Amino acid sequence: MHNPIPGPNRRRFLSTLTLGAAAFTARGAFADELVRTPKQTEGPFYPDKLPLDTDNDLIILNDSLTPAVGEITHLSGRILDAKGNPLRNAVVEIWQVDNHGAYLHSGTDNKDKRDKNFQGYGRFLTGSTGEYYFRTVKPVAYPGRSPHIHYKIGKSGKELLTTQCYVKGDPGNARDGVYRGLRDPKARDSVTIDFAPLKDSKIGELAAKFDIVLGYTPEA
Repeated sequence: MHNPIPGPNRRRFLSTLTLGAAAFTARGAFADELVRTPKQTEGPFYPDKLPLDTDNDLIILNDSLTPAVGEITHLSGRILDAKGNPLRNAVVEIWQVDNHGAYLHSGTDNKDKRDKNFQGYGRFLTGSTGEYYFRTVKPVAYPGRSPHIHYKIGKSGKELLTTQCYVKGDPGNARDGVYRGLRDPKARDSVTIDFAPLKDSKIGELAAKFDIVLGYTPEA
């Protein structure tokens, strides 16, 4: 049978696979080096009425043809347990302001200007790799806070972590009381992420990655 990978290249390929597997296996051994994602306040604007559409695409509501206003962002990452292993069947929830700085909440500021095409809340169930994905808009500031996205992680009906992520390089971070409350520089860096231009996007889309490390290990 013809081997599609020539000898030297095939050996190099297998070597790469072996190194990758070894690195993955060793992840648990270096769990102490992983920075646990810090807990942060849920805040007052967790939706008081969930939308009918709670999927992971916050840009389009149900079958609407009109997208939300804002810089479209592909937000992804992995949910890891305390040993650095991917957490399967974890429920990842996010909620945030729209491009006008309004939450999906009856008490939000600027609710009269709220973007009716923005879902404001999304939910995703992780698979075997622990990965999640949302399509949303880049968060903007609102009075008293720098741009951020709220997260809540749960599994089997148990809440495991509530936290927030922030835009790297945003000048408002230095004035944000919640952000500045993170005294440990490593903890602060772990929730500060890049919103980088997506290569070859013709509409100026962004990509952001936020890995979350829980102080939790599933029961054997």
